[in-house]
Amino acid sequence: MNSQEIKKNEYLADSIQVLEGLEAVRKRPAMYIGDVSVKGLHHLVYEVIDNSIDEAMVGYCSNIDMIINEDGSVTVADDGRGIPVDYHEKEKKSALEVVMTVLHAGGKFDKESYKVSGGLHGVGVSCVNALSSRLTVEVHREGKTYFQEYSIGKPLSDVRETGITDKTGTIVTFYPDKTIFSTTEFHYDILSSRLRELAFLNKGIRLSITDKRDVEENGNGDDEGKGEVRYRSESFFSHEGLKEFVEFLDVTRDSIIDNVIYIETEKNEVPVEIALQYNTSFSENVHSYVNNINTIEGGTHLSGFRRGLTRTLKTYAEKSGMLSKLKFDISGDDFREGLTAIISIKVQEPQFEGQTKTKLGNSEVMGAVDQAVSSVLTNYLEENPKDARSIVQKVVLAATARHAARKARELVQRKNVLSGSGLPGKLADCSERDPAASEVFLVEGDSAGGTAKQGRDRMFQAILPLRGKILNVEKAMPHKIFDNEEIKNIFTALGVSIGTDEDSKELNLEKLRYYKVVIMTDADVDGSHISTLIMTFFFRHMLQLIKNGHLYIATPPLYLLKKGKQERYCWSEEERHAAVLELGHGTESGIHTQRYKGLGEMNAEQLWETTMNPETRKLRQVTIENGTEADRIFAMLMGDEVPPRREFIEQHAKYARIDV
Repeated sequence: MNSQEIKKNEYLADSIQVLEGLEAVRKRPAMYIGDVSVKGLHHLVYEVIDNSIDEAMVGYCSNIDMIINEDGSVTVADDGRGIPVDYHEKEKKSALEVVMTVLHAGGKFDKESYKVSGGLHGVGVSCVNALSSRLTVEVHREGKTYFQEYSIGKPLSDVRETGITDKTGTIVTFYPDKTIFSTTEFHYDILSSRLRELAFLNKGIRLSITDKRDVEENGNGDDEGKGEVRYRSESFFSHEGLKEFVEFLDVTRDSIIDNVIYIETEKNEVPVEIALQYNTSFSENVHSYVNNINTIEGGTHLSGFRRGLTRTLKTYAEKSGMLSKLKFDISGDDFREGLTAIISIKVQEPQFEGQTKTKLGNSEVMGAVDQAVSSVLTNYLEENPKDARSIVQKVVLAATARHAARKARELVQRKNVLSGSGLPGKLADCSERDPAASEVFLVEGDSAGGTAKQGRDRMFQAILPLRGKILNVEKAMPHKIFDNEEIKNIFTALGVSIGTDEDSKELNLEKLRYYKVVIMTDADVDGSHISTLIMTFFFRHMLQLIKNGHLYIATPPLYLLKKGKQERYCWSEEERHAAVLELGHGTESGIHTQRYKGLGEMNAEQLWETTMNPETRKLRQVTIENGTEADRIFAMLMGDEVPPRREFIEQHAKYARIDV
């Protein structure tokens, strides 16, 4: 190896480039991590993990371990090269301290150190440090170990050498600042989903998660000891990357082709990796990533994929003569019905629209992805005529169903929402006409709907009773969805429409009549099922409404405890136990406990006080932390395959909680 090659592979202090200071992070944390609630809290973990992933992407890291510690802190450890600790000439301090305390400082700005990277362009780990009451970092590098500790972003001491080692890597432990975040409780499922996703996106890298807050004692029952302590833990590793990702997402769907179509190439110096598969479902499930970041609003890479897919499939279908008997045009949506696909690209200098990096703007990427899809898919269709025929038949079926659905949709959208006429007869509307100040409750059953109508504030609260269980849209053809009376009522009451012409499935929210859409069902098994059916409908057909923050779930209490004139409503077992301690001094003697199984068991005043009054209610906003995981879970819970659903329920029953 010559001196130039040695220099290229070095990761030293002079690889760290500094762009600006750290002052504003604590003053405006939401600008850097999105918010200071659950989403922003977990974003801290992602930023630390992204540093380790960056090491893995350039071939220097194979294992990344994440631990939720008993005290609520999080540790992320990798076996990469270790952050440089040598002296940084410009900053006059250790390079480790520069990385940990200076915004926009990191090796990822040096193209020789990192070709591509995720994270927040060097904001990441220094942001985490600034928003942590305490953070420690241990570096294993060049046969030695080094340590430094910080408090709210400031070092408590210099970097010090602490020992010798035969390993390399970095170990970061941080404690989120409780004065910054509204919650500091990490959710295992949110973090494990992200690690699984990263394992699929970076084949050959092992990632693990361990939750030391959740302990199982595997004892033998004798007096000699309690036995081995077990923590909730998972490890993720993928040999085939995106191919396995698509198979994982489609485990509850029936594939119509024999193979996952896989594309791995480089066009115009843009590495492109795509996996896609067609199934018998009626939804499009395409997820896009740039440098491991889930671009939930798409961008130029998604546009390039759609363009290449549509053009290539249409050309093949026309040449094959399979479209000759079709009496209407095929649209781009028809080529994507029943499609599950993952698009992952790597870009040296990604240009994202907005702070949250949800839409890619690099113009050169569109052509690169288009070319990659076109060349590989053309060959695949020629070499696999059976799969090609199945895909085209699916496209023709989708076009036929769309044509039928358009007629059903027009019946819904023909009602004059503009003038306020044509609203569902069951809708008890509010007098407020400003959507931002209005809310509508989708209530299970006419009986509970009647109680809600009596208990509501008529000024700003509307009630739409739904009869029984709405249609399971996961298994229904599009035209059947628009034929369903309850779904037609939801569309009409909300004032939303789908698309501006027959070729579009885009949701139009311009005429949305309520900015809060609240699902209110019984707190029992049937109520949970109905709530899941409604959420499945919104996820599949009104996703933008969820993304814009308009969907909520009401939380009626589970118990009413009475002792004399004292009353306590309780929303969980923990609250009930606390109420027993308060009212009965630890015993249930003299306490009358009423278990609410349905909304109808409460009178109008109780329903208002506990579930509808903005001053006292507990509304839970529906958000999507991980689009691919949400897609998988809805398909599993509401699809045809029973075994995966049973396995999911058995696996998660212990960890079930009232949460969204």
